[in-house]
Amino acid sequence: MTAIFRSNLPEQGASTMFATIEISRPELLPAGVSMVTVKSEALNRRADVSVYVPPGNEGRAMPQVVLLHGVYGSHWAWLFKGAAHQVLTRLMQEEGLPPMALVMPSDGLWGDGSGYLKHRDADYSRWIVEEVPQVGEWVCPQVAGQPVFLAGLSMGGYGTLRLGALHAQRFAGLSAHSSVTDGEDLKRFLLKRSGEMDLVEQDPLDAFSCLQNHAENLPPLRLDCGLEDELLEANRRLHARLLEAGIPHDYAEFPGGHTWEYWETHLADALRFFASILETQSAVTP
Repeated sequence: MTAIFRSNLPEQGASTMFATIEISRPELLPAGVSMVTVKSEALNRRADVSVYVPPGNEGRAMPQVVLLHGVYGSHWAWLFKGAAHQVLTRLMQEEGLPPMALVMPSDGLWGDGSGYLKHRDADYSRWIVEEVPQVGEWVCPQVAGQPVFLAGLSMGGYGTLRLGALHAQRFAGLSAHSSVTDGEDLKRFLLKRSGEMDLVEQDPLDAFSCLQNHAENLPPLRLDCGLEDELLEANRRLHARLLEAGIPHDYAEFPGGHTWEYWETHLADALRFFASILETQSAVTP
């Protein structure tokens, strides 16, 4: 029997692929923020997602922006270290950006970071690509049928590049910040106690190969990195290889390091980028 635990959600939000759902009481968190725990089929255990729906937009269609965190983090990091909800609210008020639902999952909580990869005992890729947007739809039914964007920092940038390429048809745009670009880079951030990832045979681990293999179908793509970031050279190499391969993308470098101050600042660039994609789509849709 399917058990659904919900609080003050509209009736159309009750349809779900999950065996169980728990959601936070809205009065205990910042306005528009929900924290959700679901039983994930991909992970075969519970998993967490934070969702922000800008208040005052109930019933208004809006896209989802899935934000992926880095190593050591979890679903709350973009909200309470990166102020993602405040960044979006400010851009809506000051620059007229359209409302977007921010959907912020945990990576599945393997070791110091799952890499958003397919492990033998849990499919952390499928969790992000298939299940997390369903959580967004359950919390905010008006995102159903609307574009889904993907963005992330560090390990989450790696997940954005790989999953955005491998599942290009699912995403309307990609924005990767301070990205890990391959499996070797990722290992630098994992502590030894995490152990070795037991991965099943899958697509290439380096981001460039995934992007190159799916170049014809890629959604709009942007990347940025801080000038003081230890991953700067790796991001420059990726940018150069994308140019050489003729793969369209935007690339930018800004002052800053591998820090939340940097990511909070440049999340705004990602949201502006996604808004521009929506505007372009609206202009060409009869």
